[in-house]
Amino acid sequence: MNKLQLIWKGIIKENPVFVLVLGMCPTLGTTTSAINGLGMGAATMAVLIMSNLVVSLIKNFIPDKVRIPAFIVVIASFVTMIQLLMQAYMPPLYEALGLFIPLIVVNCIILGRAEAFASKNGPIDSMLDGLGIGLGFTFALTLIGAIREILGGGAVFGIDLGITNYMPLVFVLAPGGFIVLGYLMALFNKYLKK
Repeated sequence: MNKLQLIWKGIIKENPVFVLVLGMCPTLGTTTSAINGLGMGAATMAVLIMSNLVVSLIKNFIPDKVRIPAFIVVIASFVTMIQLLMQAYMPPLYEALGLFIPLIVVNCIILGRAEAFASKNGPIDSMLDGLGIGLGFTFALTLIGAIREILGGGAVFGIDLGITNYMPLVFVLAPGGFIVLGYLMALFNKYLKK
């Protein structure tokens, strides 16, 4: 598999949200707007790339008995860095995402990629896998957030579309997240089966 196919696989064929159905907590919890989805996806992607790189570099030095805890320590270190950077340089986004940023540590996408891919492959391929899966996650969260923001608030990326008074509020609430996610999953999987 060449490098571009490795990235493309994470975006489309193994999209963490629409195909693998992983990371549903941040997917439904943070996608009330497109900017929140983009921010959460970018933070997760940064952690994925960096943790995959470090895991692939240290995999031969970690005993099997402490492999998973060691991966969690690596992931938690990068999440802490991302959290501090967001708090310092993007306070409104940091406030909007709140508790979901520290929860990146236990996101099954990151731990799953560390165990399934980075611990078995070299550093470059592991980084590219993290990039592909991260782009797929970011794409999914941003798309869900944009649709929910348009249908629930009449805006996208905070830009008012002039239809605010006519939009049902349900799409920015939890049921709207499930509705949008369900329809997008169905469309995405229908496209993949062609």
